[in-house]
Amino acid sequence: MITPYSLSALILAYLFGSIPTAVWIGMAFYGIDVREYGSGNAGATNTFRVLGKKAGIPVMLLDILKGFTATNLAYFIGVTTTGGVNSNSYSNYALALGIAAVMGHLFPVFAGFRGGKGIATLLGMVLAIHFHAALLCVIVFIIVLLIFRYVSLGSILAGFTYLIGVTFIFPSNRSVVIYGMCMCLLILVTHQKNIERLIRGTENKVNLFKKKKPTVIDDKSTAED
Repeated sequence: MITPYSLSALILAYLFGSIPTAVWIGMAFYGIDVREYGSGNAGATNTFRVLGKKAGIPVMLLDILKGFTATNLAYFIGVTTTGGVNSNSYSNYALALGIAAVMGHLFPVFAGFRGGKGIATLLGMVLAIHFHAALLCVIVFIIVLLIFRYVSLGSILAGFTYLIGVTFIFPSNRSVVIYGMCMCLLILVTHQKNIERLIRGTENKVNLFKKKKPTVIDDKSTAED
């Protein structure tokens, strides 16, 4: 049942997700709006690409924290309104809050609704929902990134790893499994152009340990995050 408390928490979760960490850090410390450079996205990957690891690492960690914090708002509402943290209704509400945060990252009210692709915020969400499956995703992402140096491929495979994890390795309730399916679909939709470039062999590889000079956007189809 929707209550004023639960509705307020959903709005707050969206506002958490809407915090444009890449934009604010870029403007505050470098005088650069990362959306005008590199891939044109307000996400951690583009921050690494444009400003280097000193900016990229804080952006990534803060974006993860957005999803984690927003999802855990369910604890403060759920224990009093949905039967406690072990109930199905609590899990459903936590998922709803996490999704609200991801939507905030994709369409941030504080940055003209021009956000990133939400991978780091998704990671924060899944860490709050199912820590062990999320940890498995991180391991897969790091391995793929180190071997192939494609952030997009790592993100896609990590998403499917989560679905496999909550379905077979760490069996979870139906809501979490359905969410895993929806998350995979979202990742496939937002990475459609990346998938096309991976197939053609033209996808950009990344070097997270090398700082590049900002370059003005010349083709937004190269966007990753």
